[in-house]
Amino acid sequence: MIPAGLAVSGFGRLGGRNGARRLLGIALGAVLMAGVSLVQAAPARAQAADQKMSIEGSWQGTLHTPPPQSKDLRIVLKVTKSDKGALSALNYSIDQGGQPIPVSTITFQDGELKFGVEALDGTYEGKMSPDGKSIAGEWKQGTPLALVFERATPETEWTIPEPQKQLPPMPAGADPSFEVATVKPSAPDERGEGLQWDGDRFNTVNTTLARLIKFAYGVQDKQILNGPAWLETDKFDLAGQPDIPGTPDDHQLKSMVQKLLADRFGLKFHRDTKELSAYVLSVGKNGPKMTKPDANAGSLPGLWFRGLGVLTVTNATMPDFCELLQEVVLDRPVVDHTDLAGRWNFLLKWTPDQSQFAGMGVKVPPPSDTPAADAPPPLFTAIQEQVGLRLEAEKAQVEVLVLDHIERPSGN
Repeated sequence: MIPAGLAVSGFGRLGGRNGARRLLGIALGAVLMAGVSLVQAAPARAQAADQKMSIEGSWQGTLHTPPPQSKDLRIVLKVTKSDKGALSALNYSIDQGGQPIPVSTITFQDGELKFGVEALDGTYEGKMSPDGKSIAGEWKQGTPLALVFERATPETEWTIPEPQKQLPPMPAGADPSFEVATVKPSAPDERGEGLQWDGDRFNTVNTTLARLIKFAYGVQDKQILNGPAWLETDKFDLAGQPDIPGTPDDHQLKSMVQKLLADRFGLKFHRDTKELSAYVLSVGKNGPKMTKPDANAGSLPGLWFRGLGVLTVTNATMPDFCELLQEVVLDRPVVDHTDLAGRWNFLLKWTPDQSQFAGMGVKVPPPSDTPAADAPPPLFTAIQEQVGLRLEAEKAQVEVLVLDHIERPSGN
């Protein structure tokens, strides 16, 4: 599948033990007096049929992406069945790191395979061949793409890359700094924008200083006062490695960025409060519609866009979600009144309006006179329908950062 980087947290029954019993029962009724050898042959035939049409096992196929990428991506789908007959699966894109991505939903009935990967906002539908060796269908992640899976054998299966080594968390009381850090202007033709913890270091791409301040201090554009014009226009690539081994938590990572802003950009400010137009996030009347991440999801959240209005959230707290909305999507601060503790996973799809995504320097096109019938709803409706939360406009006393000094970065 095509993970967020190109935009990166159950099946029916055909075969199995119940199918074998049914076939065996028919055989026994037909040849009850015919001798032992015929009775013994029936289970073998049933078992062969079950194996032939079973969806369990490893499947692999090549996805041909359209221009401008025009890449061949090797995809592996590993399907397993529990003792109770429930199916689950993992998806791997070998040529994009090969890290396992859980399949959210999966069914296999009458030879038809359907599965969805919520983290990628993608779905697949395909039909198994009569010999049970292949599945021909389409992967839909925007534009539908043909994808034919072949049943893998020990001799033909592709090698899946080893999982990236996970560092243990930093000690809870640690106060890390960047031991080594580089800050350089982004290339004029560089595309995309993002902040990422990758292995043992923090990277940003095509990032304004305003974006770094918003990330480090959890504020929105209107909460940064007295800044120079270049704060929103000059873009930088940053790479930093901490002086303490391990993976930082949210607070430790932001603390490191705060120190870097003071050291390399000479950032000095004082705090104040101001009444501002804001959005308040609360729980809808029917409660949240989100899922909990796996226990081994780590200490950092994942929030990324696969396009304007397609947001995947993994292992994130409600303050993380509010910060993303106010930093990137909305034109005013977002205040968390959900009282929801812990971390959450969900997918949010909406049709943006022209007031949104200024934080990414993106101009949303005006709405079409004839919107698509399957177009997602506006943001405020989508949050309530898909996530079970409510976002409402209010006036609120909000903390602001008044910049006293800022300068372009010192040399590396």
